[in-house]
Order: sequence, then C-alpha cells, then structure tokens
Amino acid sequence: MTAASPRGRRAVAGRVRGLLPSRADWHTVRRSPRRDLVAGVTVAIVALPLALGFGVSSGLGAEAGLVTAIVAGVLAAVFGGSNLQVSGPTGAMTVVLVPIVHTYGPGGVLTVGLLAGLLLIVLAVAKAGRYMRYVPAPVVEGFTLGIAGVIALQQVPAALGVPTPEGEKVVVVAARALEAFADHPNWPAIGLAVGVAAVMLLGARWRPAIPFSLIAVALATIVTAVASLPVTRIGALPAGLPAPSLTFLHLGDLGTLAPSAVAVAALAALESLLSATVADAMSVNERHDPDRELFGQGLANVVTPLFGGVPATAAIARTAVNVRSGARSRLAAFTHAVVLALIVLIAAPLVSRIPLAALAGVLLATAIRMIEAGSVRALIRAGRGDALVLALTAAATLALDLVTAVIVGLVVAGALALRAVARAARVQEVPLEVGDHHEEEQALLAEHIVAYRLDGPLLFAAAHQFLLELSEVADVRVVILRMSRVSAVDGTGALVLRDAIERLEHRGITVLLSGIRPGHERALDAVGVIDRLREDGRVYATTPEAITSARDRLYDAGLLPGRARDPEHKRV
Repeated sequence: MTAASPRGRRAVAGRVRGLLPSRADWHTVRRSPRRDLVAGVTVAIVALPLALGFGVSSGLGAEAGLVTAIVAGVLAAVFGGSNLQVSGPTGAMTVVLVPIVHTYGPGGVLTVGLLAGLLLIVLAVAKAGRYMRYVPAPVVEGFTLGIAGVIALQQVPAALGVPTPEGEKVVVVAARALEAFADHPNWPAIGLAVGVAAVMLLGARWRPAIPFSLIAVALATIVTAVASLPVTRIGALPAGLPAPSLTFLHLGDLGTLAPSAVAVAALAALESLLSATVADAMSVNERHDPDRELFGQGLANVVTPLFGGVPATAAIARTAVNVRSGARSRLAAFTHAVVLALIVLIAAPLVSRIPLAALAGVLLATAIRMIEAGSVRALIRAGRGDALVLALTAAATLALDLVTAVIVGLVVAGALALRAVARAARVQEVPLEVGDHHEEEQALLAEHIVAYRLDGPLLFAAAHQFLLELSEVADVRVVILRMSRVSAVDGTGALVLRDAIERLEHRGITVLLSGIRPGHERALDAVGVIDRLREDGRVYATTPEAITSARDRLYDAGLLPGRARDPEHKRV
C-alpha cells in the first residue's frame, strides 16, 4: 500500500486527525482551571528573563526570544502531546543557531526554523516519536553537560561587558572576550552577571518556589539606572507582536540550509520528547503522546518564523516549574504565553532597560542548574562504558556540534551494547522450576501475586519495553521480579528498573527481587535500586523464598484468611 493509493491517503488522513486536539483535551482543561492559571503566571515570570536571554544569545535579539515564547508557547500548548509541557526558546537550540546566524544572517535562522517545523510534522505523521526513547541515558546526560558548557561560554562576552568577538567556536570567542576584557576591564558588568547568578543559585536553595531570576534582573536594572553604570542594555523592543511575513526567509538557499534544518528538527524532537518524559515522571497518571508532541512542535516552528521568532522546543526547566506550581492541563502553558504577550504590550519600555550582563548572569545560573550532578555521578559509577559515552558526548558537544555529538554518543553506546550482548549470550538448559508450572502460576494470581522473569540483557533499548510492560500490571498486591536470567545491566537499564519499581510502589504494589547476579549489583547499587529493598528485606537469593515471603506478607495483611503461616520461614 502506497501513500498515493486511496487506502494510503485514508491512512495518512487518519493519522493526521489523530494528531489534532480532541474533546479529551477540553475535559482536562476543566479539571483545575484556577491552579492552571496560577501555574501559568508563575511560569511566565520565570520564562521572561530566559526568553530575553536566549533571544540575545541566538543573535536575533531579545524581541525574537519573546516572540518565540509567545507564539510557540500557544501553538505547542494547544497542539502538543503533553498536558504539562511548556515550549519556547532554549539554550540547546541557541547553540545550534549561532553558527547559522554567523553564516546566513537572521533570514537563514527563520528559514531553518520553518524547514525544521515541516520535518517535525512529517516525523509525526510517520509515527517516529516512539523511537526517540531509545536514546541512552549517558548520551542524554553527556549532551546536556556539553550544552551547559556551551551556554556558559556563550555568556562570557556579555558578562564581561565587551562586544562579542568574531568566531564560530564558543571556546575561541570566550578566549577573545577575555583578552578584550584584560585590555579594557568593565567591572560593573561582571559584577552584575556574578551577582544575578549568585542570587538565583542561592535563592533556589533557600526558597525554590520564589522566581529569583526575575527579582535579580529587576534589582540589576534598578542599580544600573540609579548609578548610571556603563553597561549595554537590551534596547528598544516592539510594542506588540510583528505581523507575519515571508520577507526575511531565504527561500533561494533551501538546499544549503537543509542540513541545518535537519539538525534543528532532530534537536527539537529530542529535547521535546525528553522534556515530556520528565513531565510524566514528575506527575501522576500523565503520559504524553510522542507523535502528537512532534506535530505540535512542528506546527509551532512553522508559524513562529513568520513573526520573526527563532526555532523553538520544549523547555525542561520551565516544564518542571509548571508541574511544581500545580499545573494539571495545557491551560497553564497557554496562560504563560498570554502573560508574556501582555508584558510585551504593557511593559516593553521597562524590559528594554535590562542590562545584557544581567541576562548573562541568568543564563550562567541556568547552565549550572542544567547539570544533574547525581545522575552524572551515578552513570559514571555504573560502569566504564557509560562513563566513556557520557564523556565523549559532552566533549563532542563542546568541540563539534550537537547533532554530531549525539551521533558519536549513539555509535559508541551501540558498539558497547553489542559487545555486552555478545559477552552475555548463553545457551543453557536449566531445570524446570516450580514457578514455571501453569497451575502454580494460576494459584499465585489467585493470591494476588505475580512473578516476572527477566531474560536477556537489561540494556538501553530493551529497558524501556520492560518499563512499558511492567507499568500495565494490574489487580495484584505483590510483584516478584526474577533477575537470575538477566544477562547484562547498564546504567539506563538500572535507572529504568528503579523507575518501574517506584511506579509500582506508588500504586501500592509491593515489589520483591530474587536471583540478582553478583556482577549486576554494581550498576543497580549505583542508582539506588536495591539498597532500600535490601533494607526492607525484599531481596532474596531464590524465587521460592520470594514466593514464600509474598504469601506471608499477604497473610499478615489479612488477604489470605485461613492459611497457616510457615513458622520455619525467615525473611532475608
């Protein structure tokens, strides 16, 4: 069946209809509108300095960042696949855009954004969203670590109060900025940048719910105005959104801009789906639609360039603020965009007086907060392979470009995974255990106990399928995970196993582990999978011991009346 045939056209039309908003979205919006409105206002306050800063860093100016936050924020909220996602300009996207601005100018960036949006829509119709979850955790963490480094280096000229030197590599530009600062020091600028970053970082530890970024930027603006400090300011902003236009698009350079568009689309897809996954993990009973999320981001990137905005994607930091502020539906993200639009209409003259050094401080603090030190340490301790992938991806992000960095990480991770599978492959005849009999399994189910045997490697690809299957477990009180036939465990597999156990426990299901091999304990211990279970006496050497303990737990809970407990059984 081809897309040109009537049946193929109907299939494509059905896929497109499945990507559009439905009545279920409206029912979700009606759940807690007051909480959503409050969350939206909170996110807008946090997003304002970030949108301004990322707009400046992209090379198109602060107004481009605001336009992107408003237009992309509205479209992604309405058409996206997550109820809690917040979209706009991001640091990762800025890293990609700087060389495009340097080579093609603002028109090249707008053209790349439009092409990337079209590619994302094609990926959504092709149902490619599900494949993004196979990116290994070390690649994602190394990618994030490298982006944080690039964002920090990009802020060096503005933080030092010197003009941005020529150059495409951020390390070279930062070094030249330091030389310019040595020749003509601008201590007020560096004082503002360091002060804003310090207020944000220390304030977040003291009162995480307070938007210290906005407070710090406001104080910096007041200080520069009162003291007449010699620092560069944002400059004039438009008193409203510009009218849509195709004037600045480089439609004649589509061929040369296509590779950059592919890079932007890949980054937008990766960052958006990663952010949606984070939002699901932070909430209860939320699960995003990856294909619809790609469609929403694609539509946002098609329309945003027409208003002069930069390519957009979901923002993990703003999404996290949205969830923590009590958001329950996409009304919160929609409200955030509307509040930003009101700020543009009402307070543009005030915003234009913000010093660039203050925004540099905001982005420096953001870069530091992007680094999840606990996750990085856990992956490094999980094994040399994960540490190597993380380090190579981070280094490639700093030295090369983001897409190349992801490709390098995937290739190395794939090679290491294949080596682990090859080393762990075994064909061995084993005696049939009691738990393998059909009658025994039925008895366990009747007693609200179910046993799962994990066979083969628990690596980054198979781990996600394991999580999806285990998340569907229902109508049981105890789950026994039989680990004796797991041939290999990497950092991603250990993280996914931990998430699966926490999800089951959140639903009131007791989880027991049996038969963990000694060689796998390092990866599991590194991410804290079995420490708590071992302390609670829920880790067993054999499956029969785990089954006996499960029955005893149900008997103690009064779920197995009339059954005499085995007096000789002792929990491990």
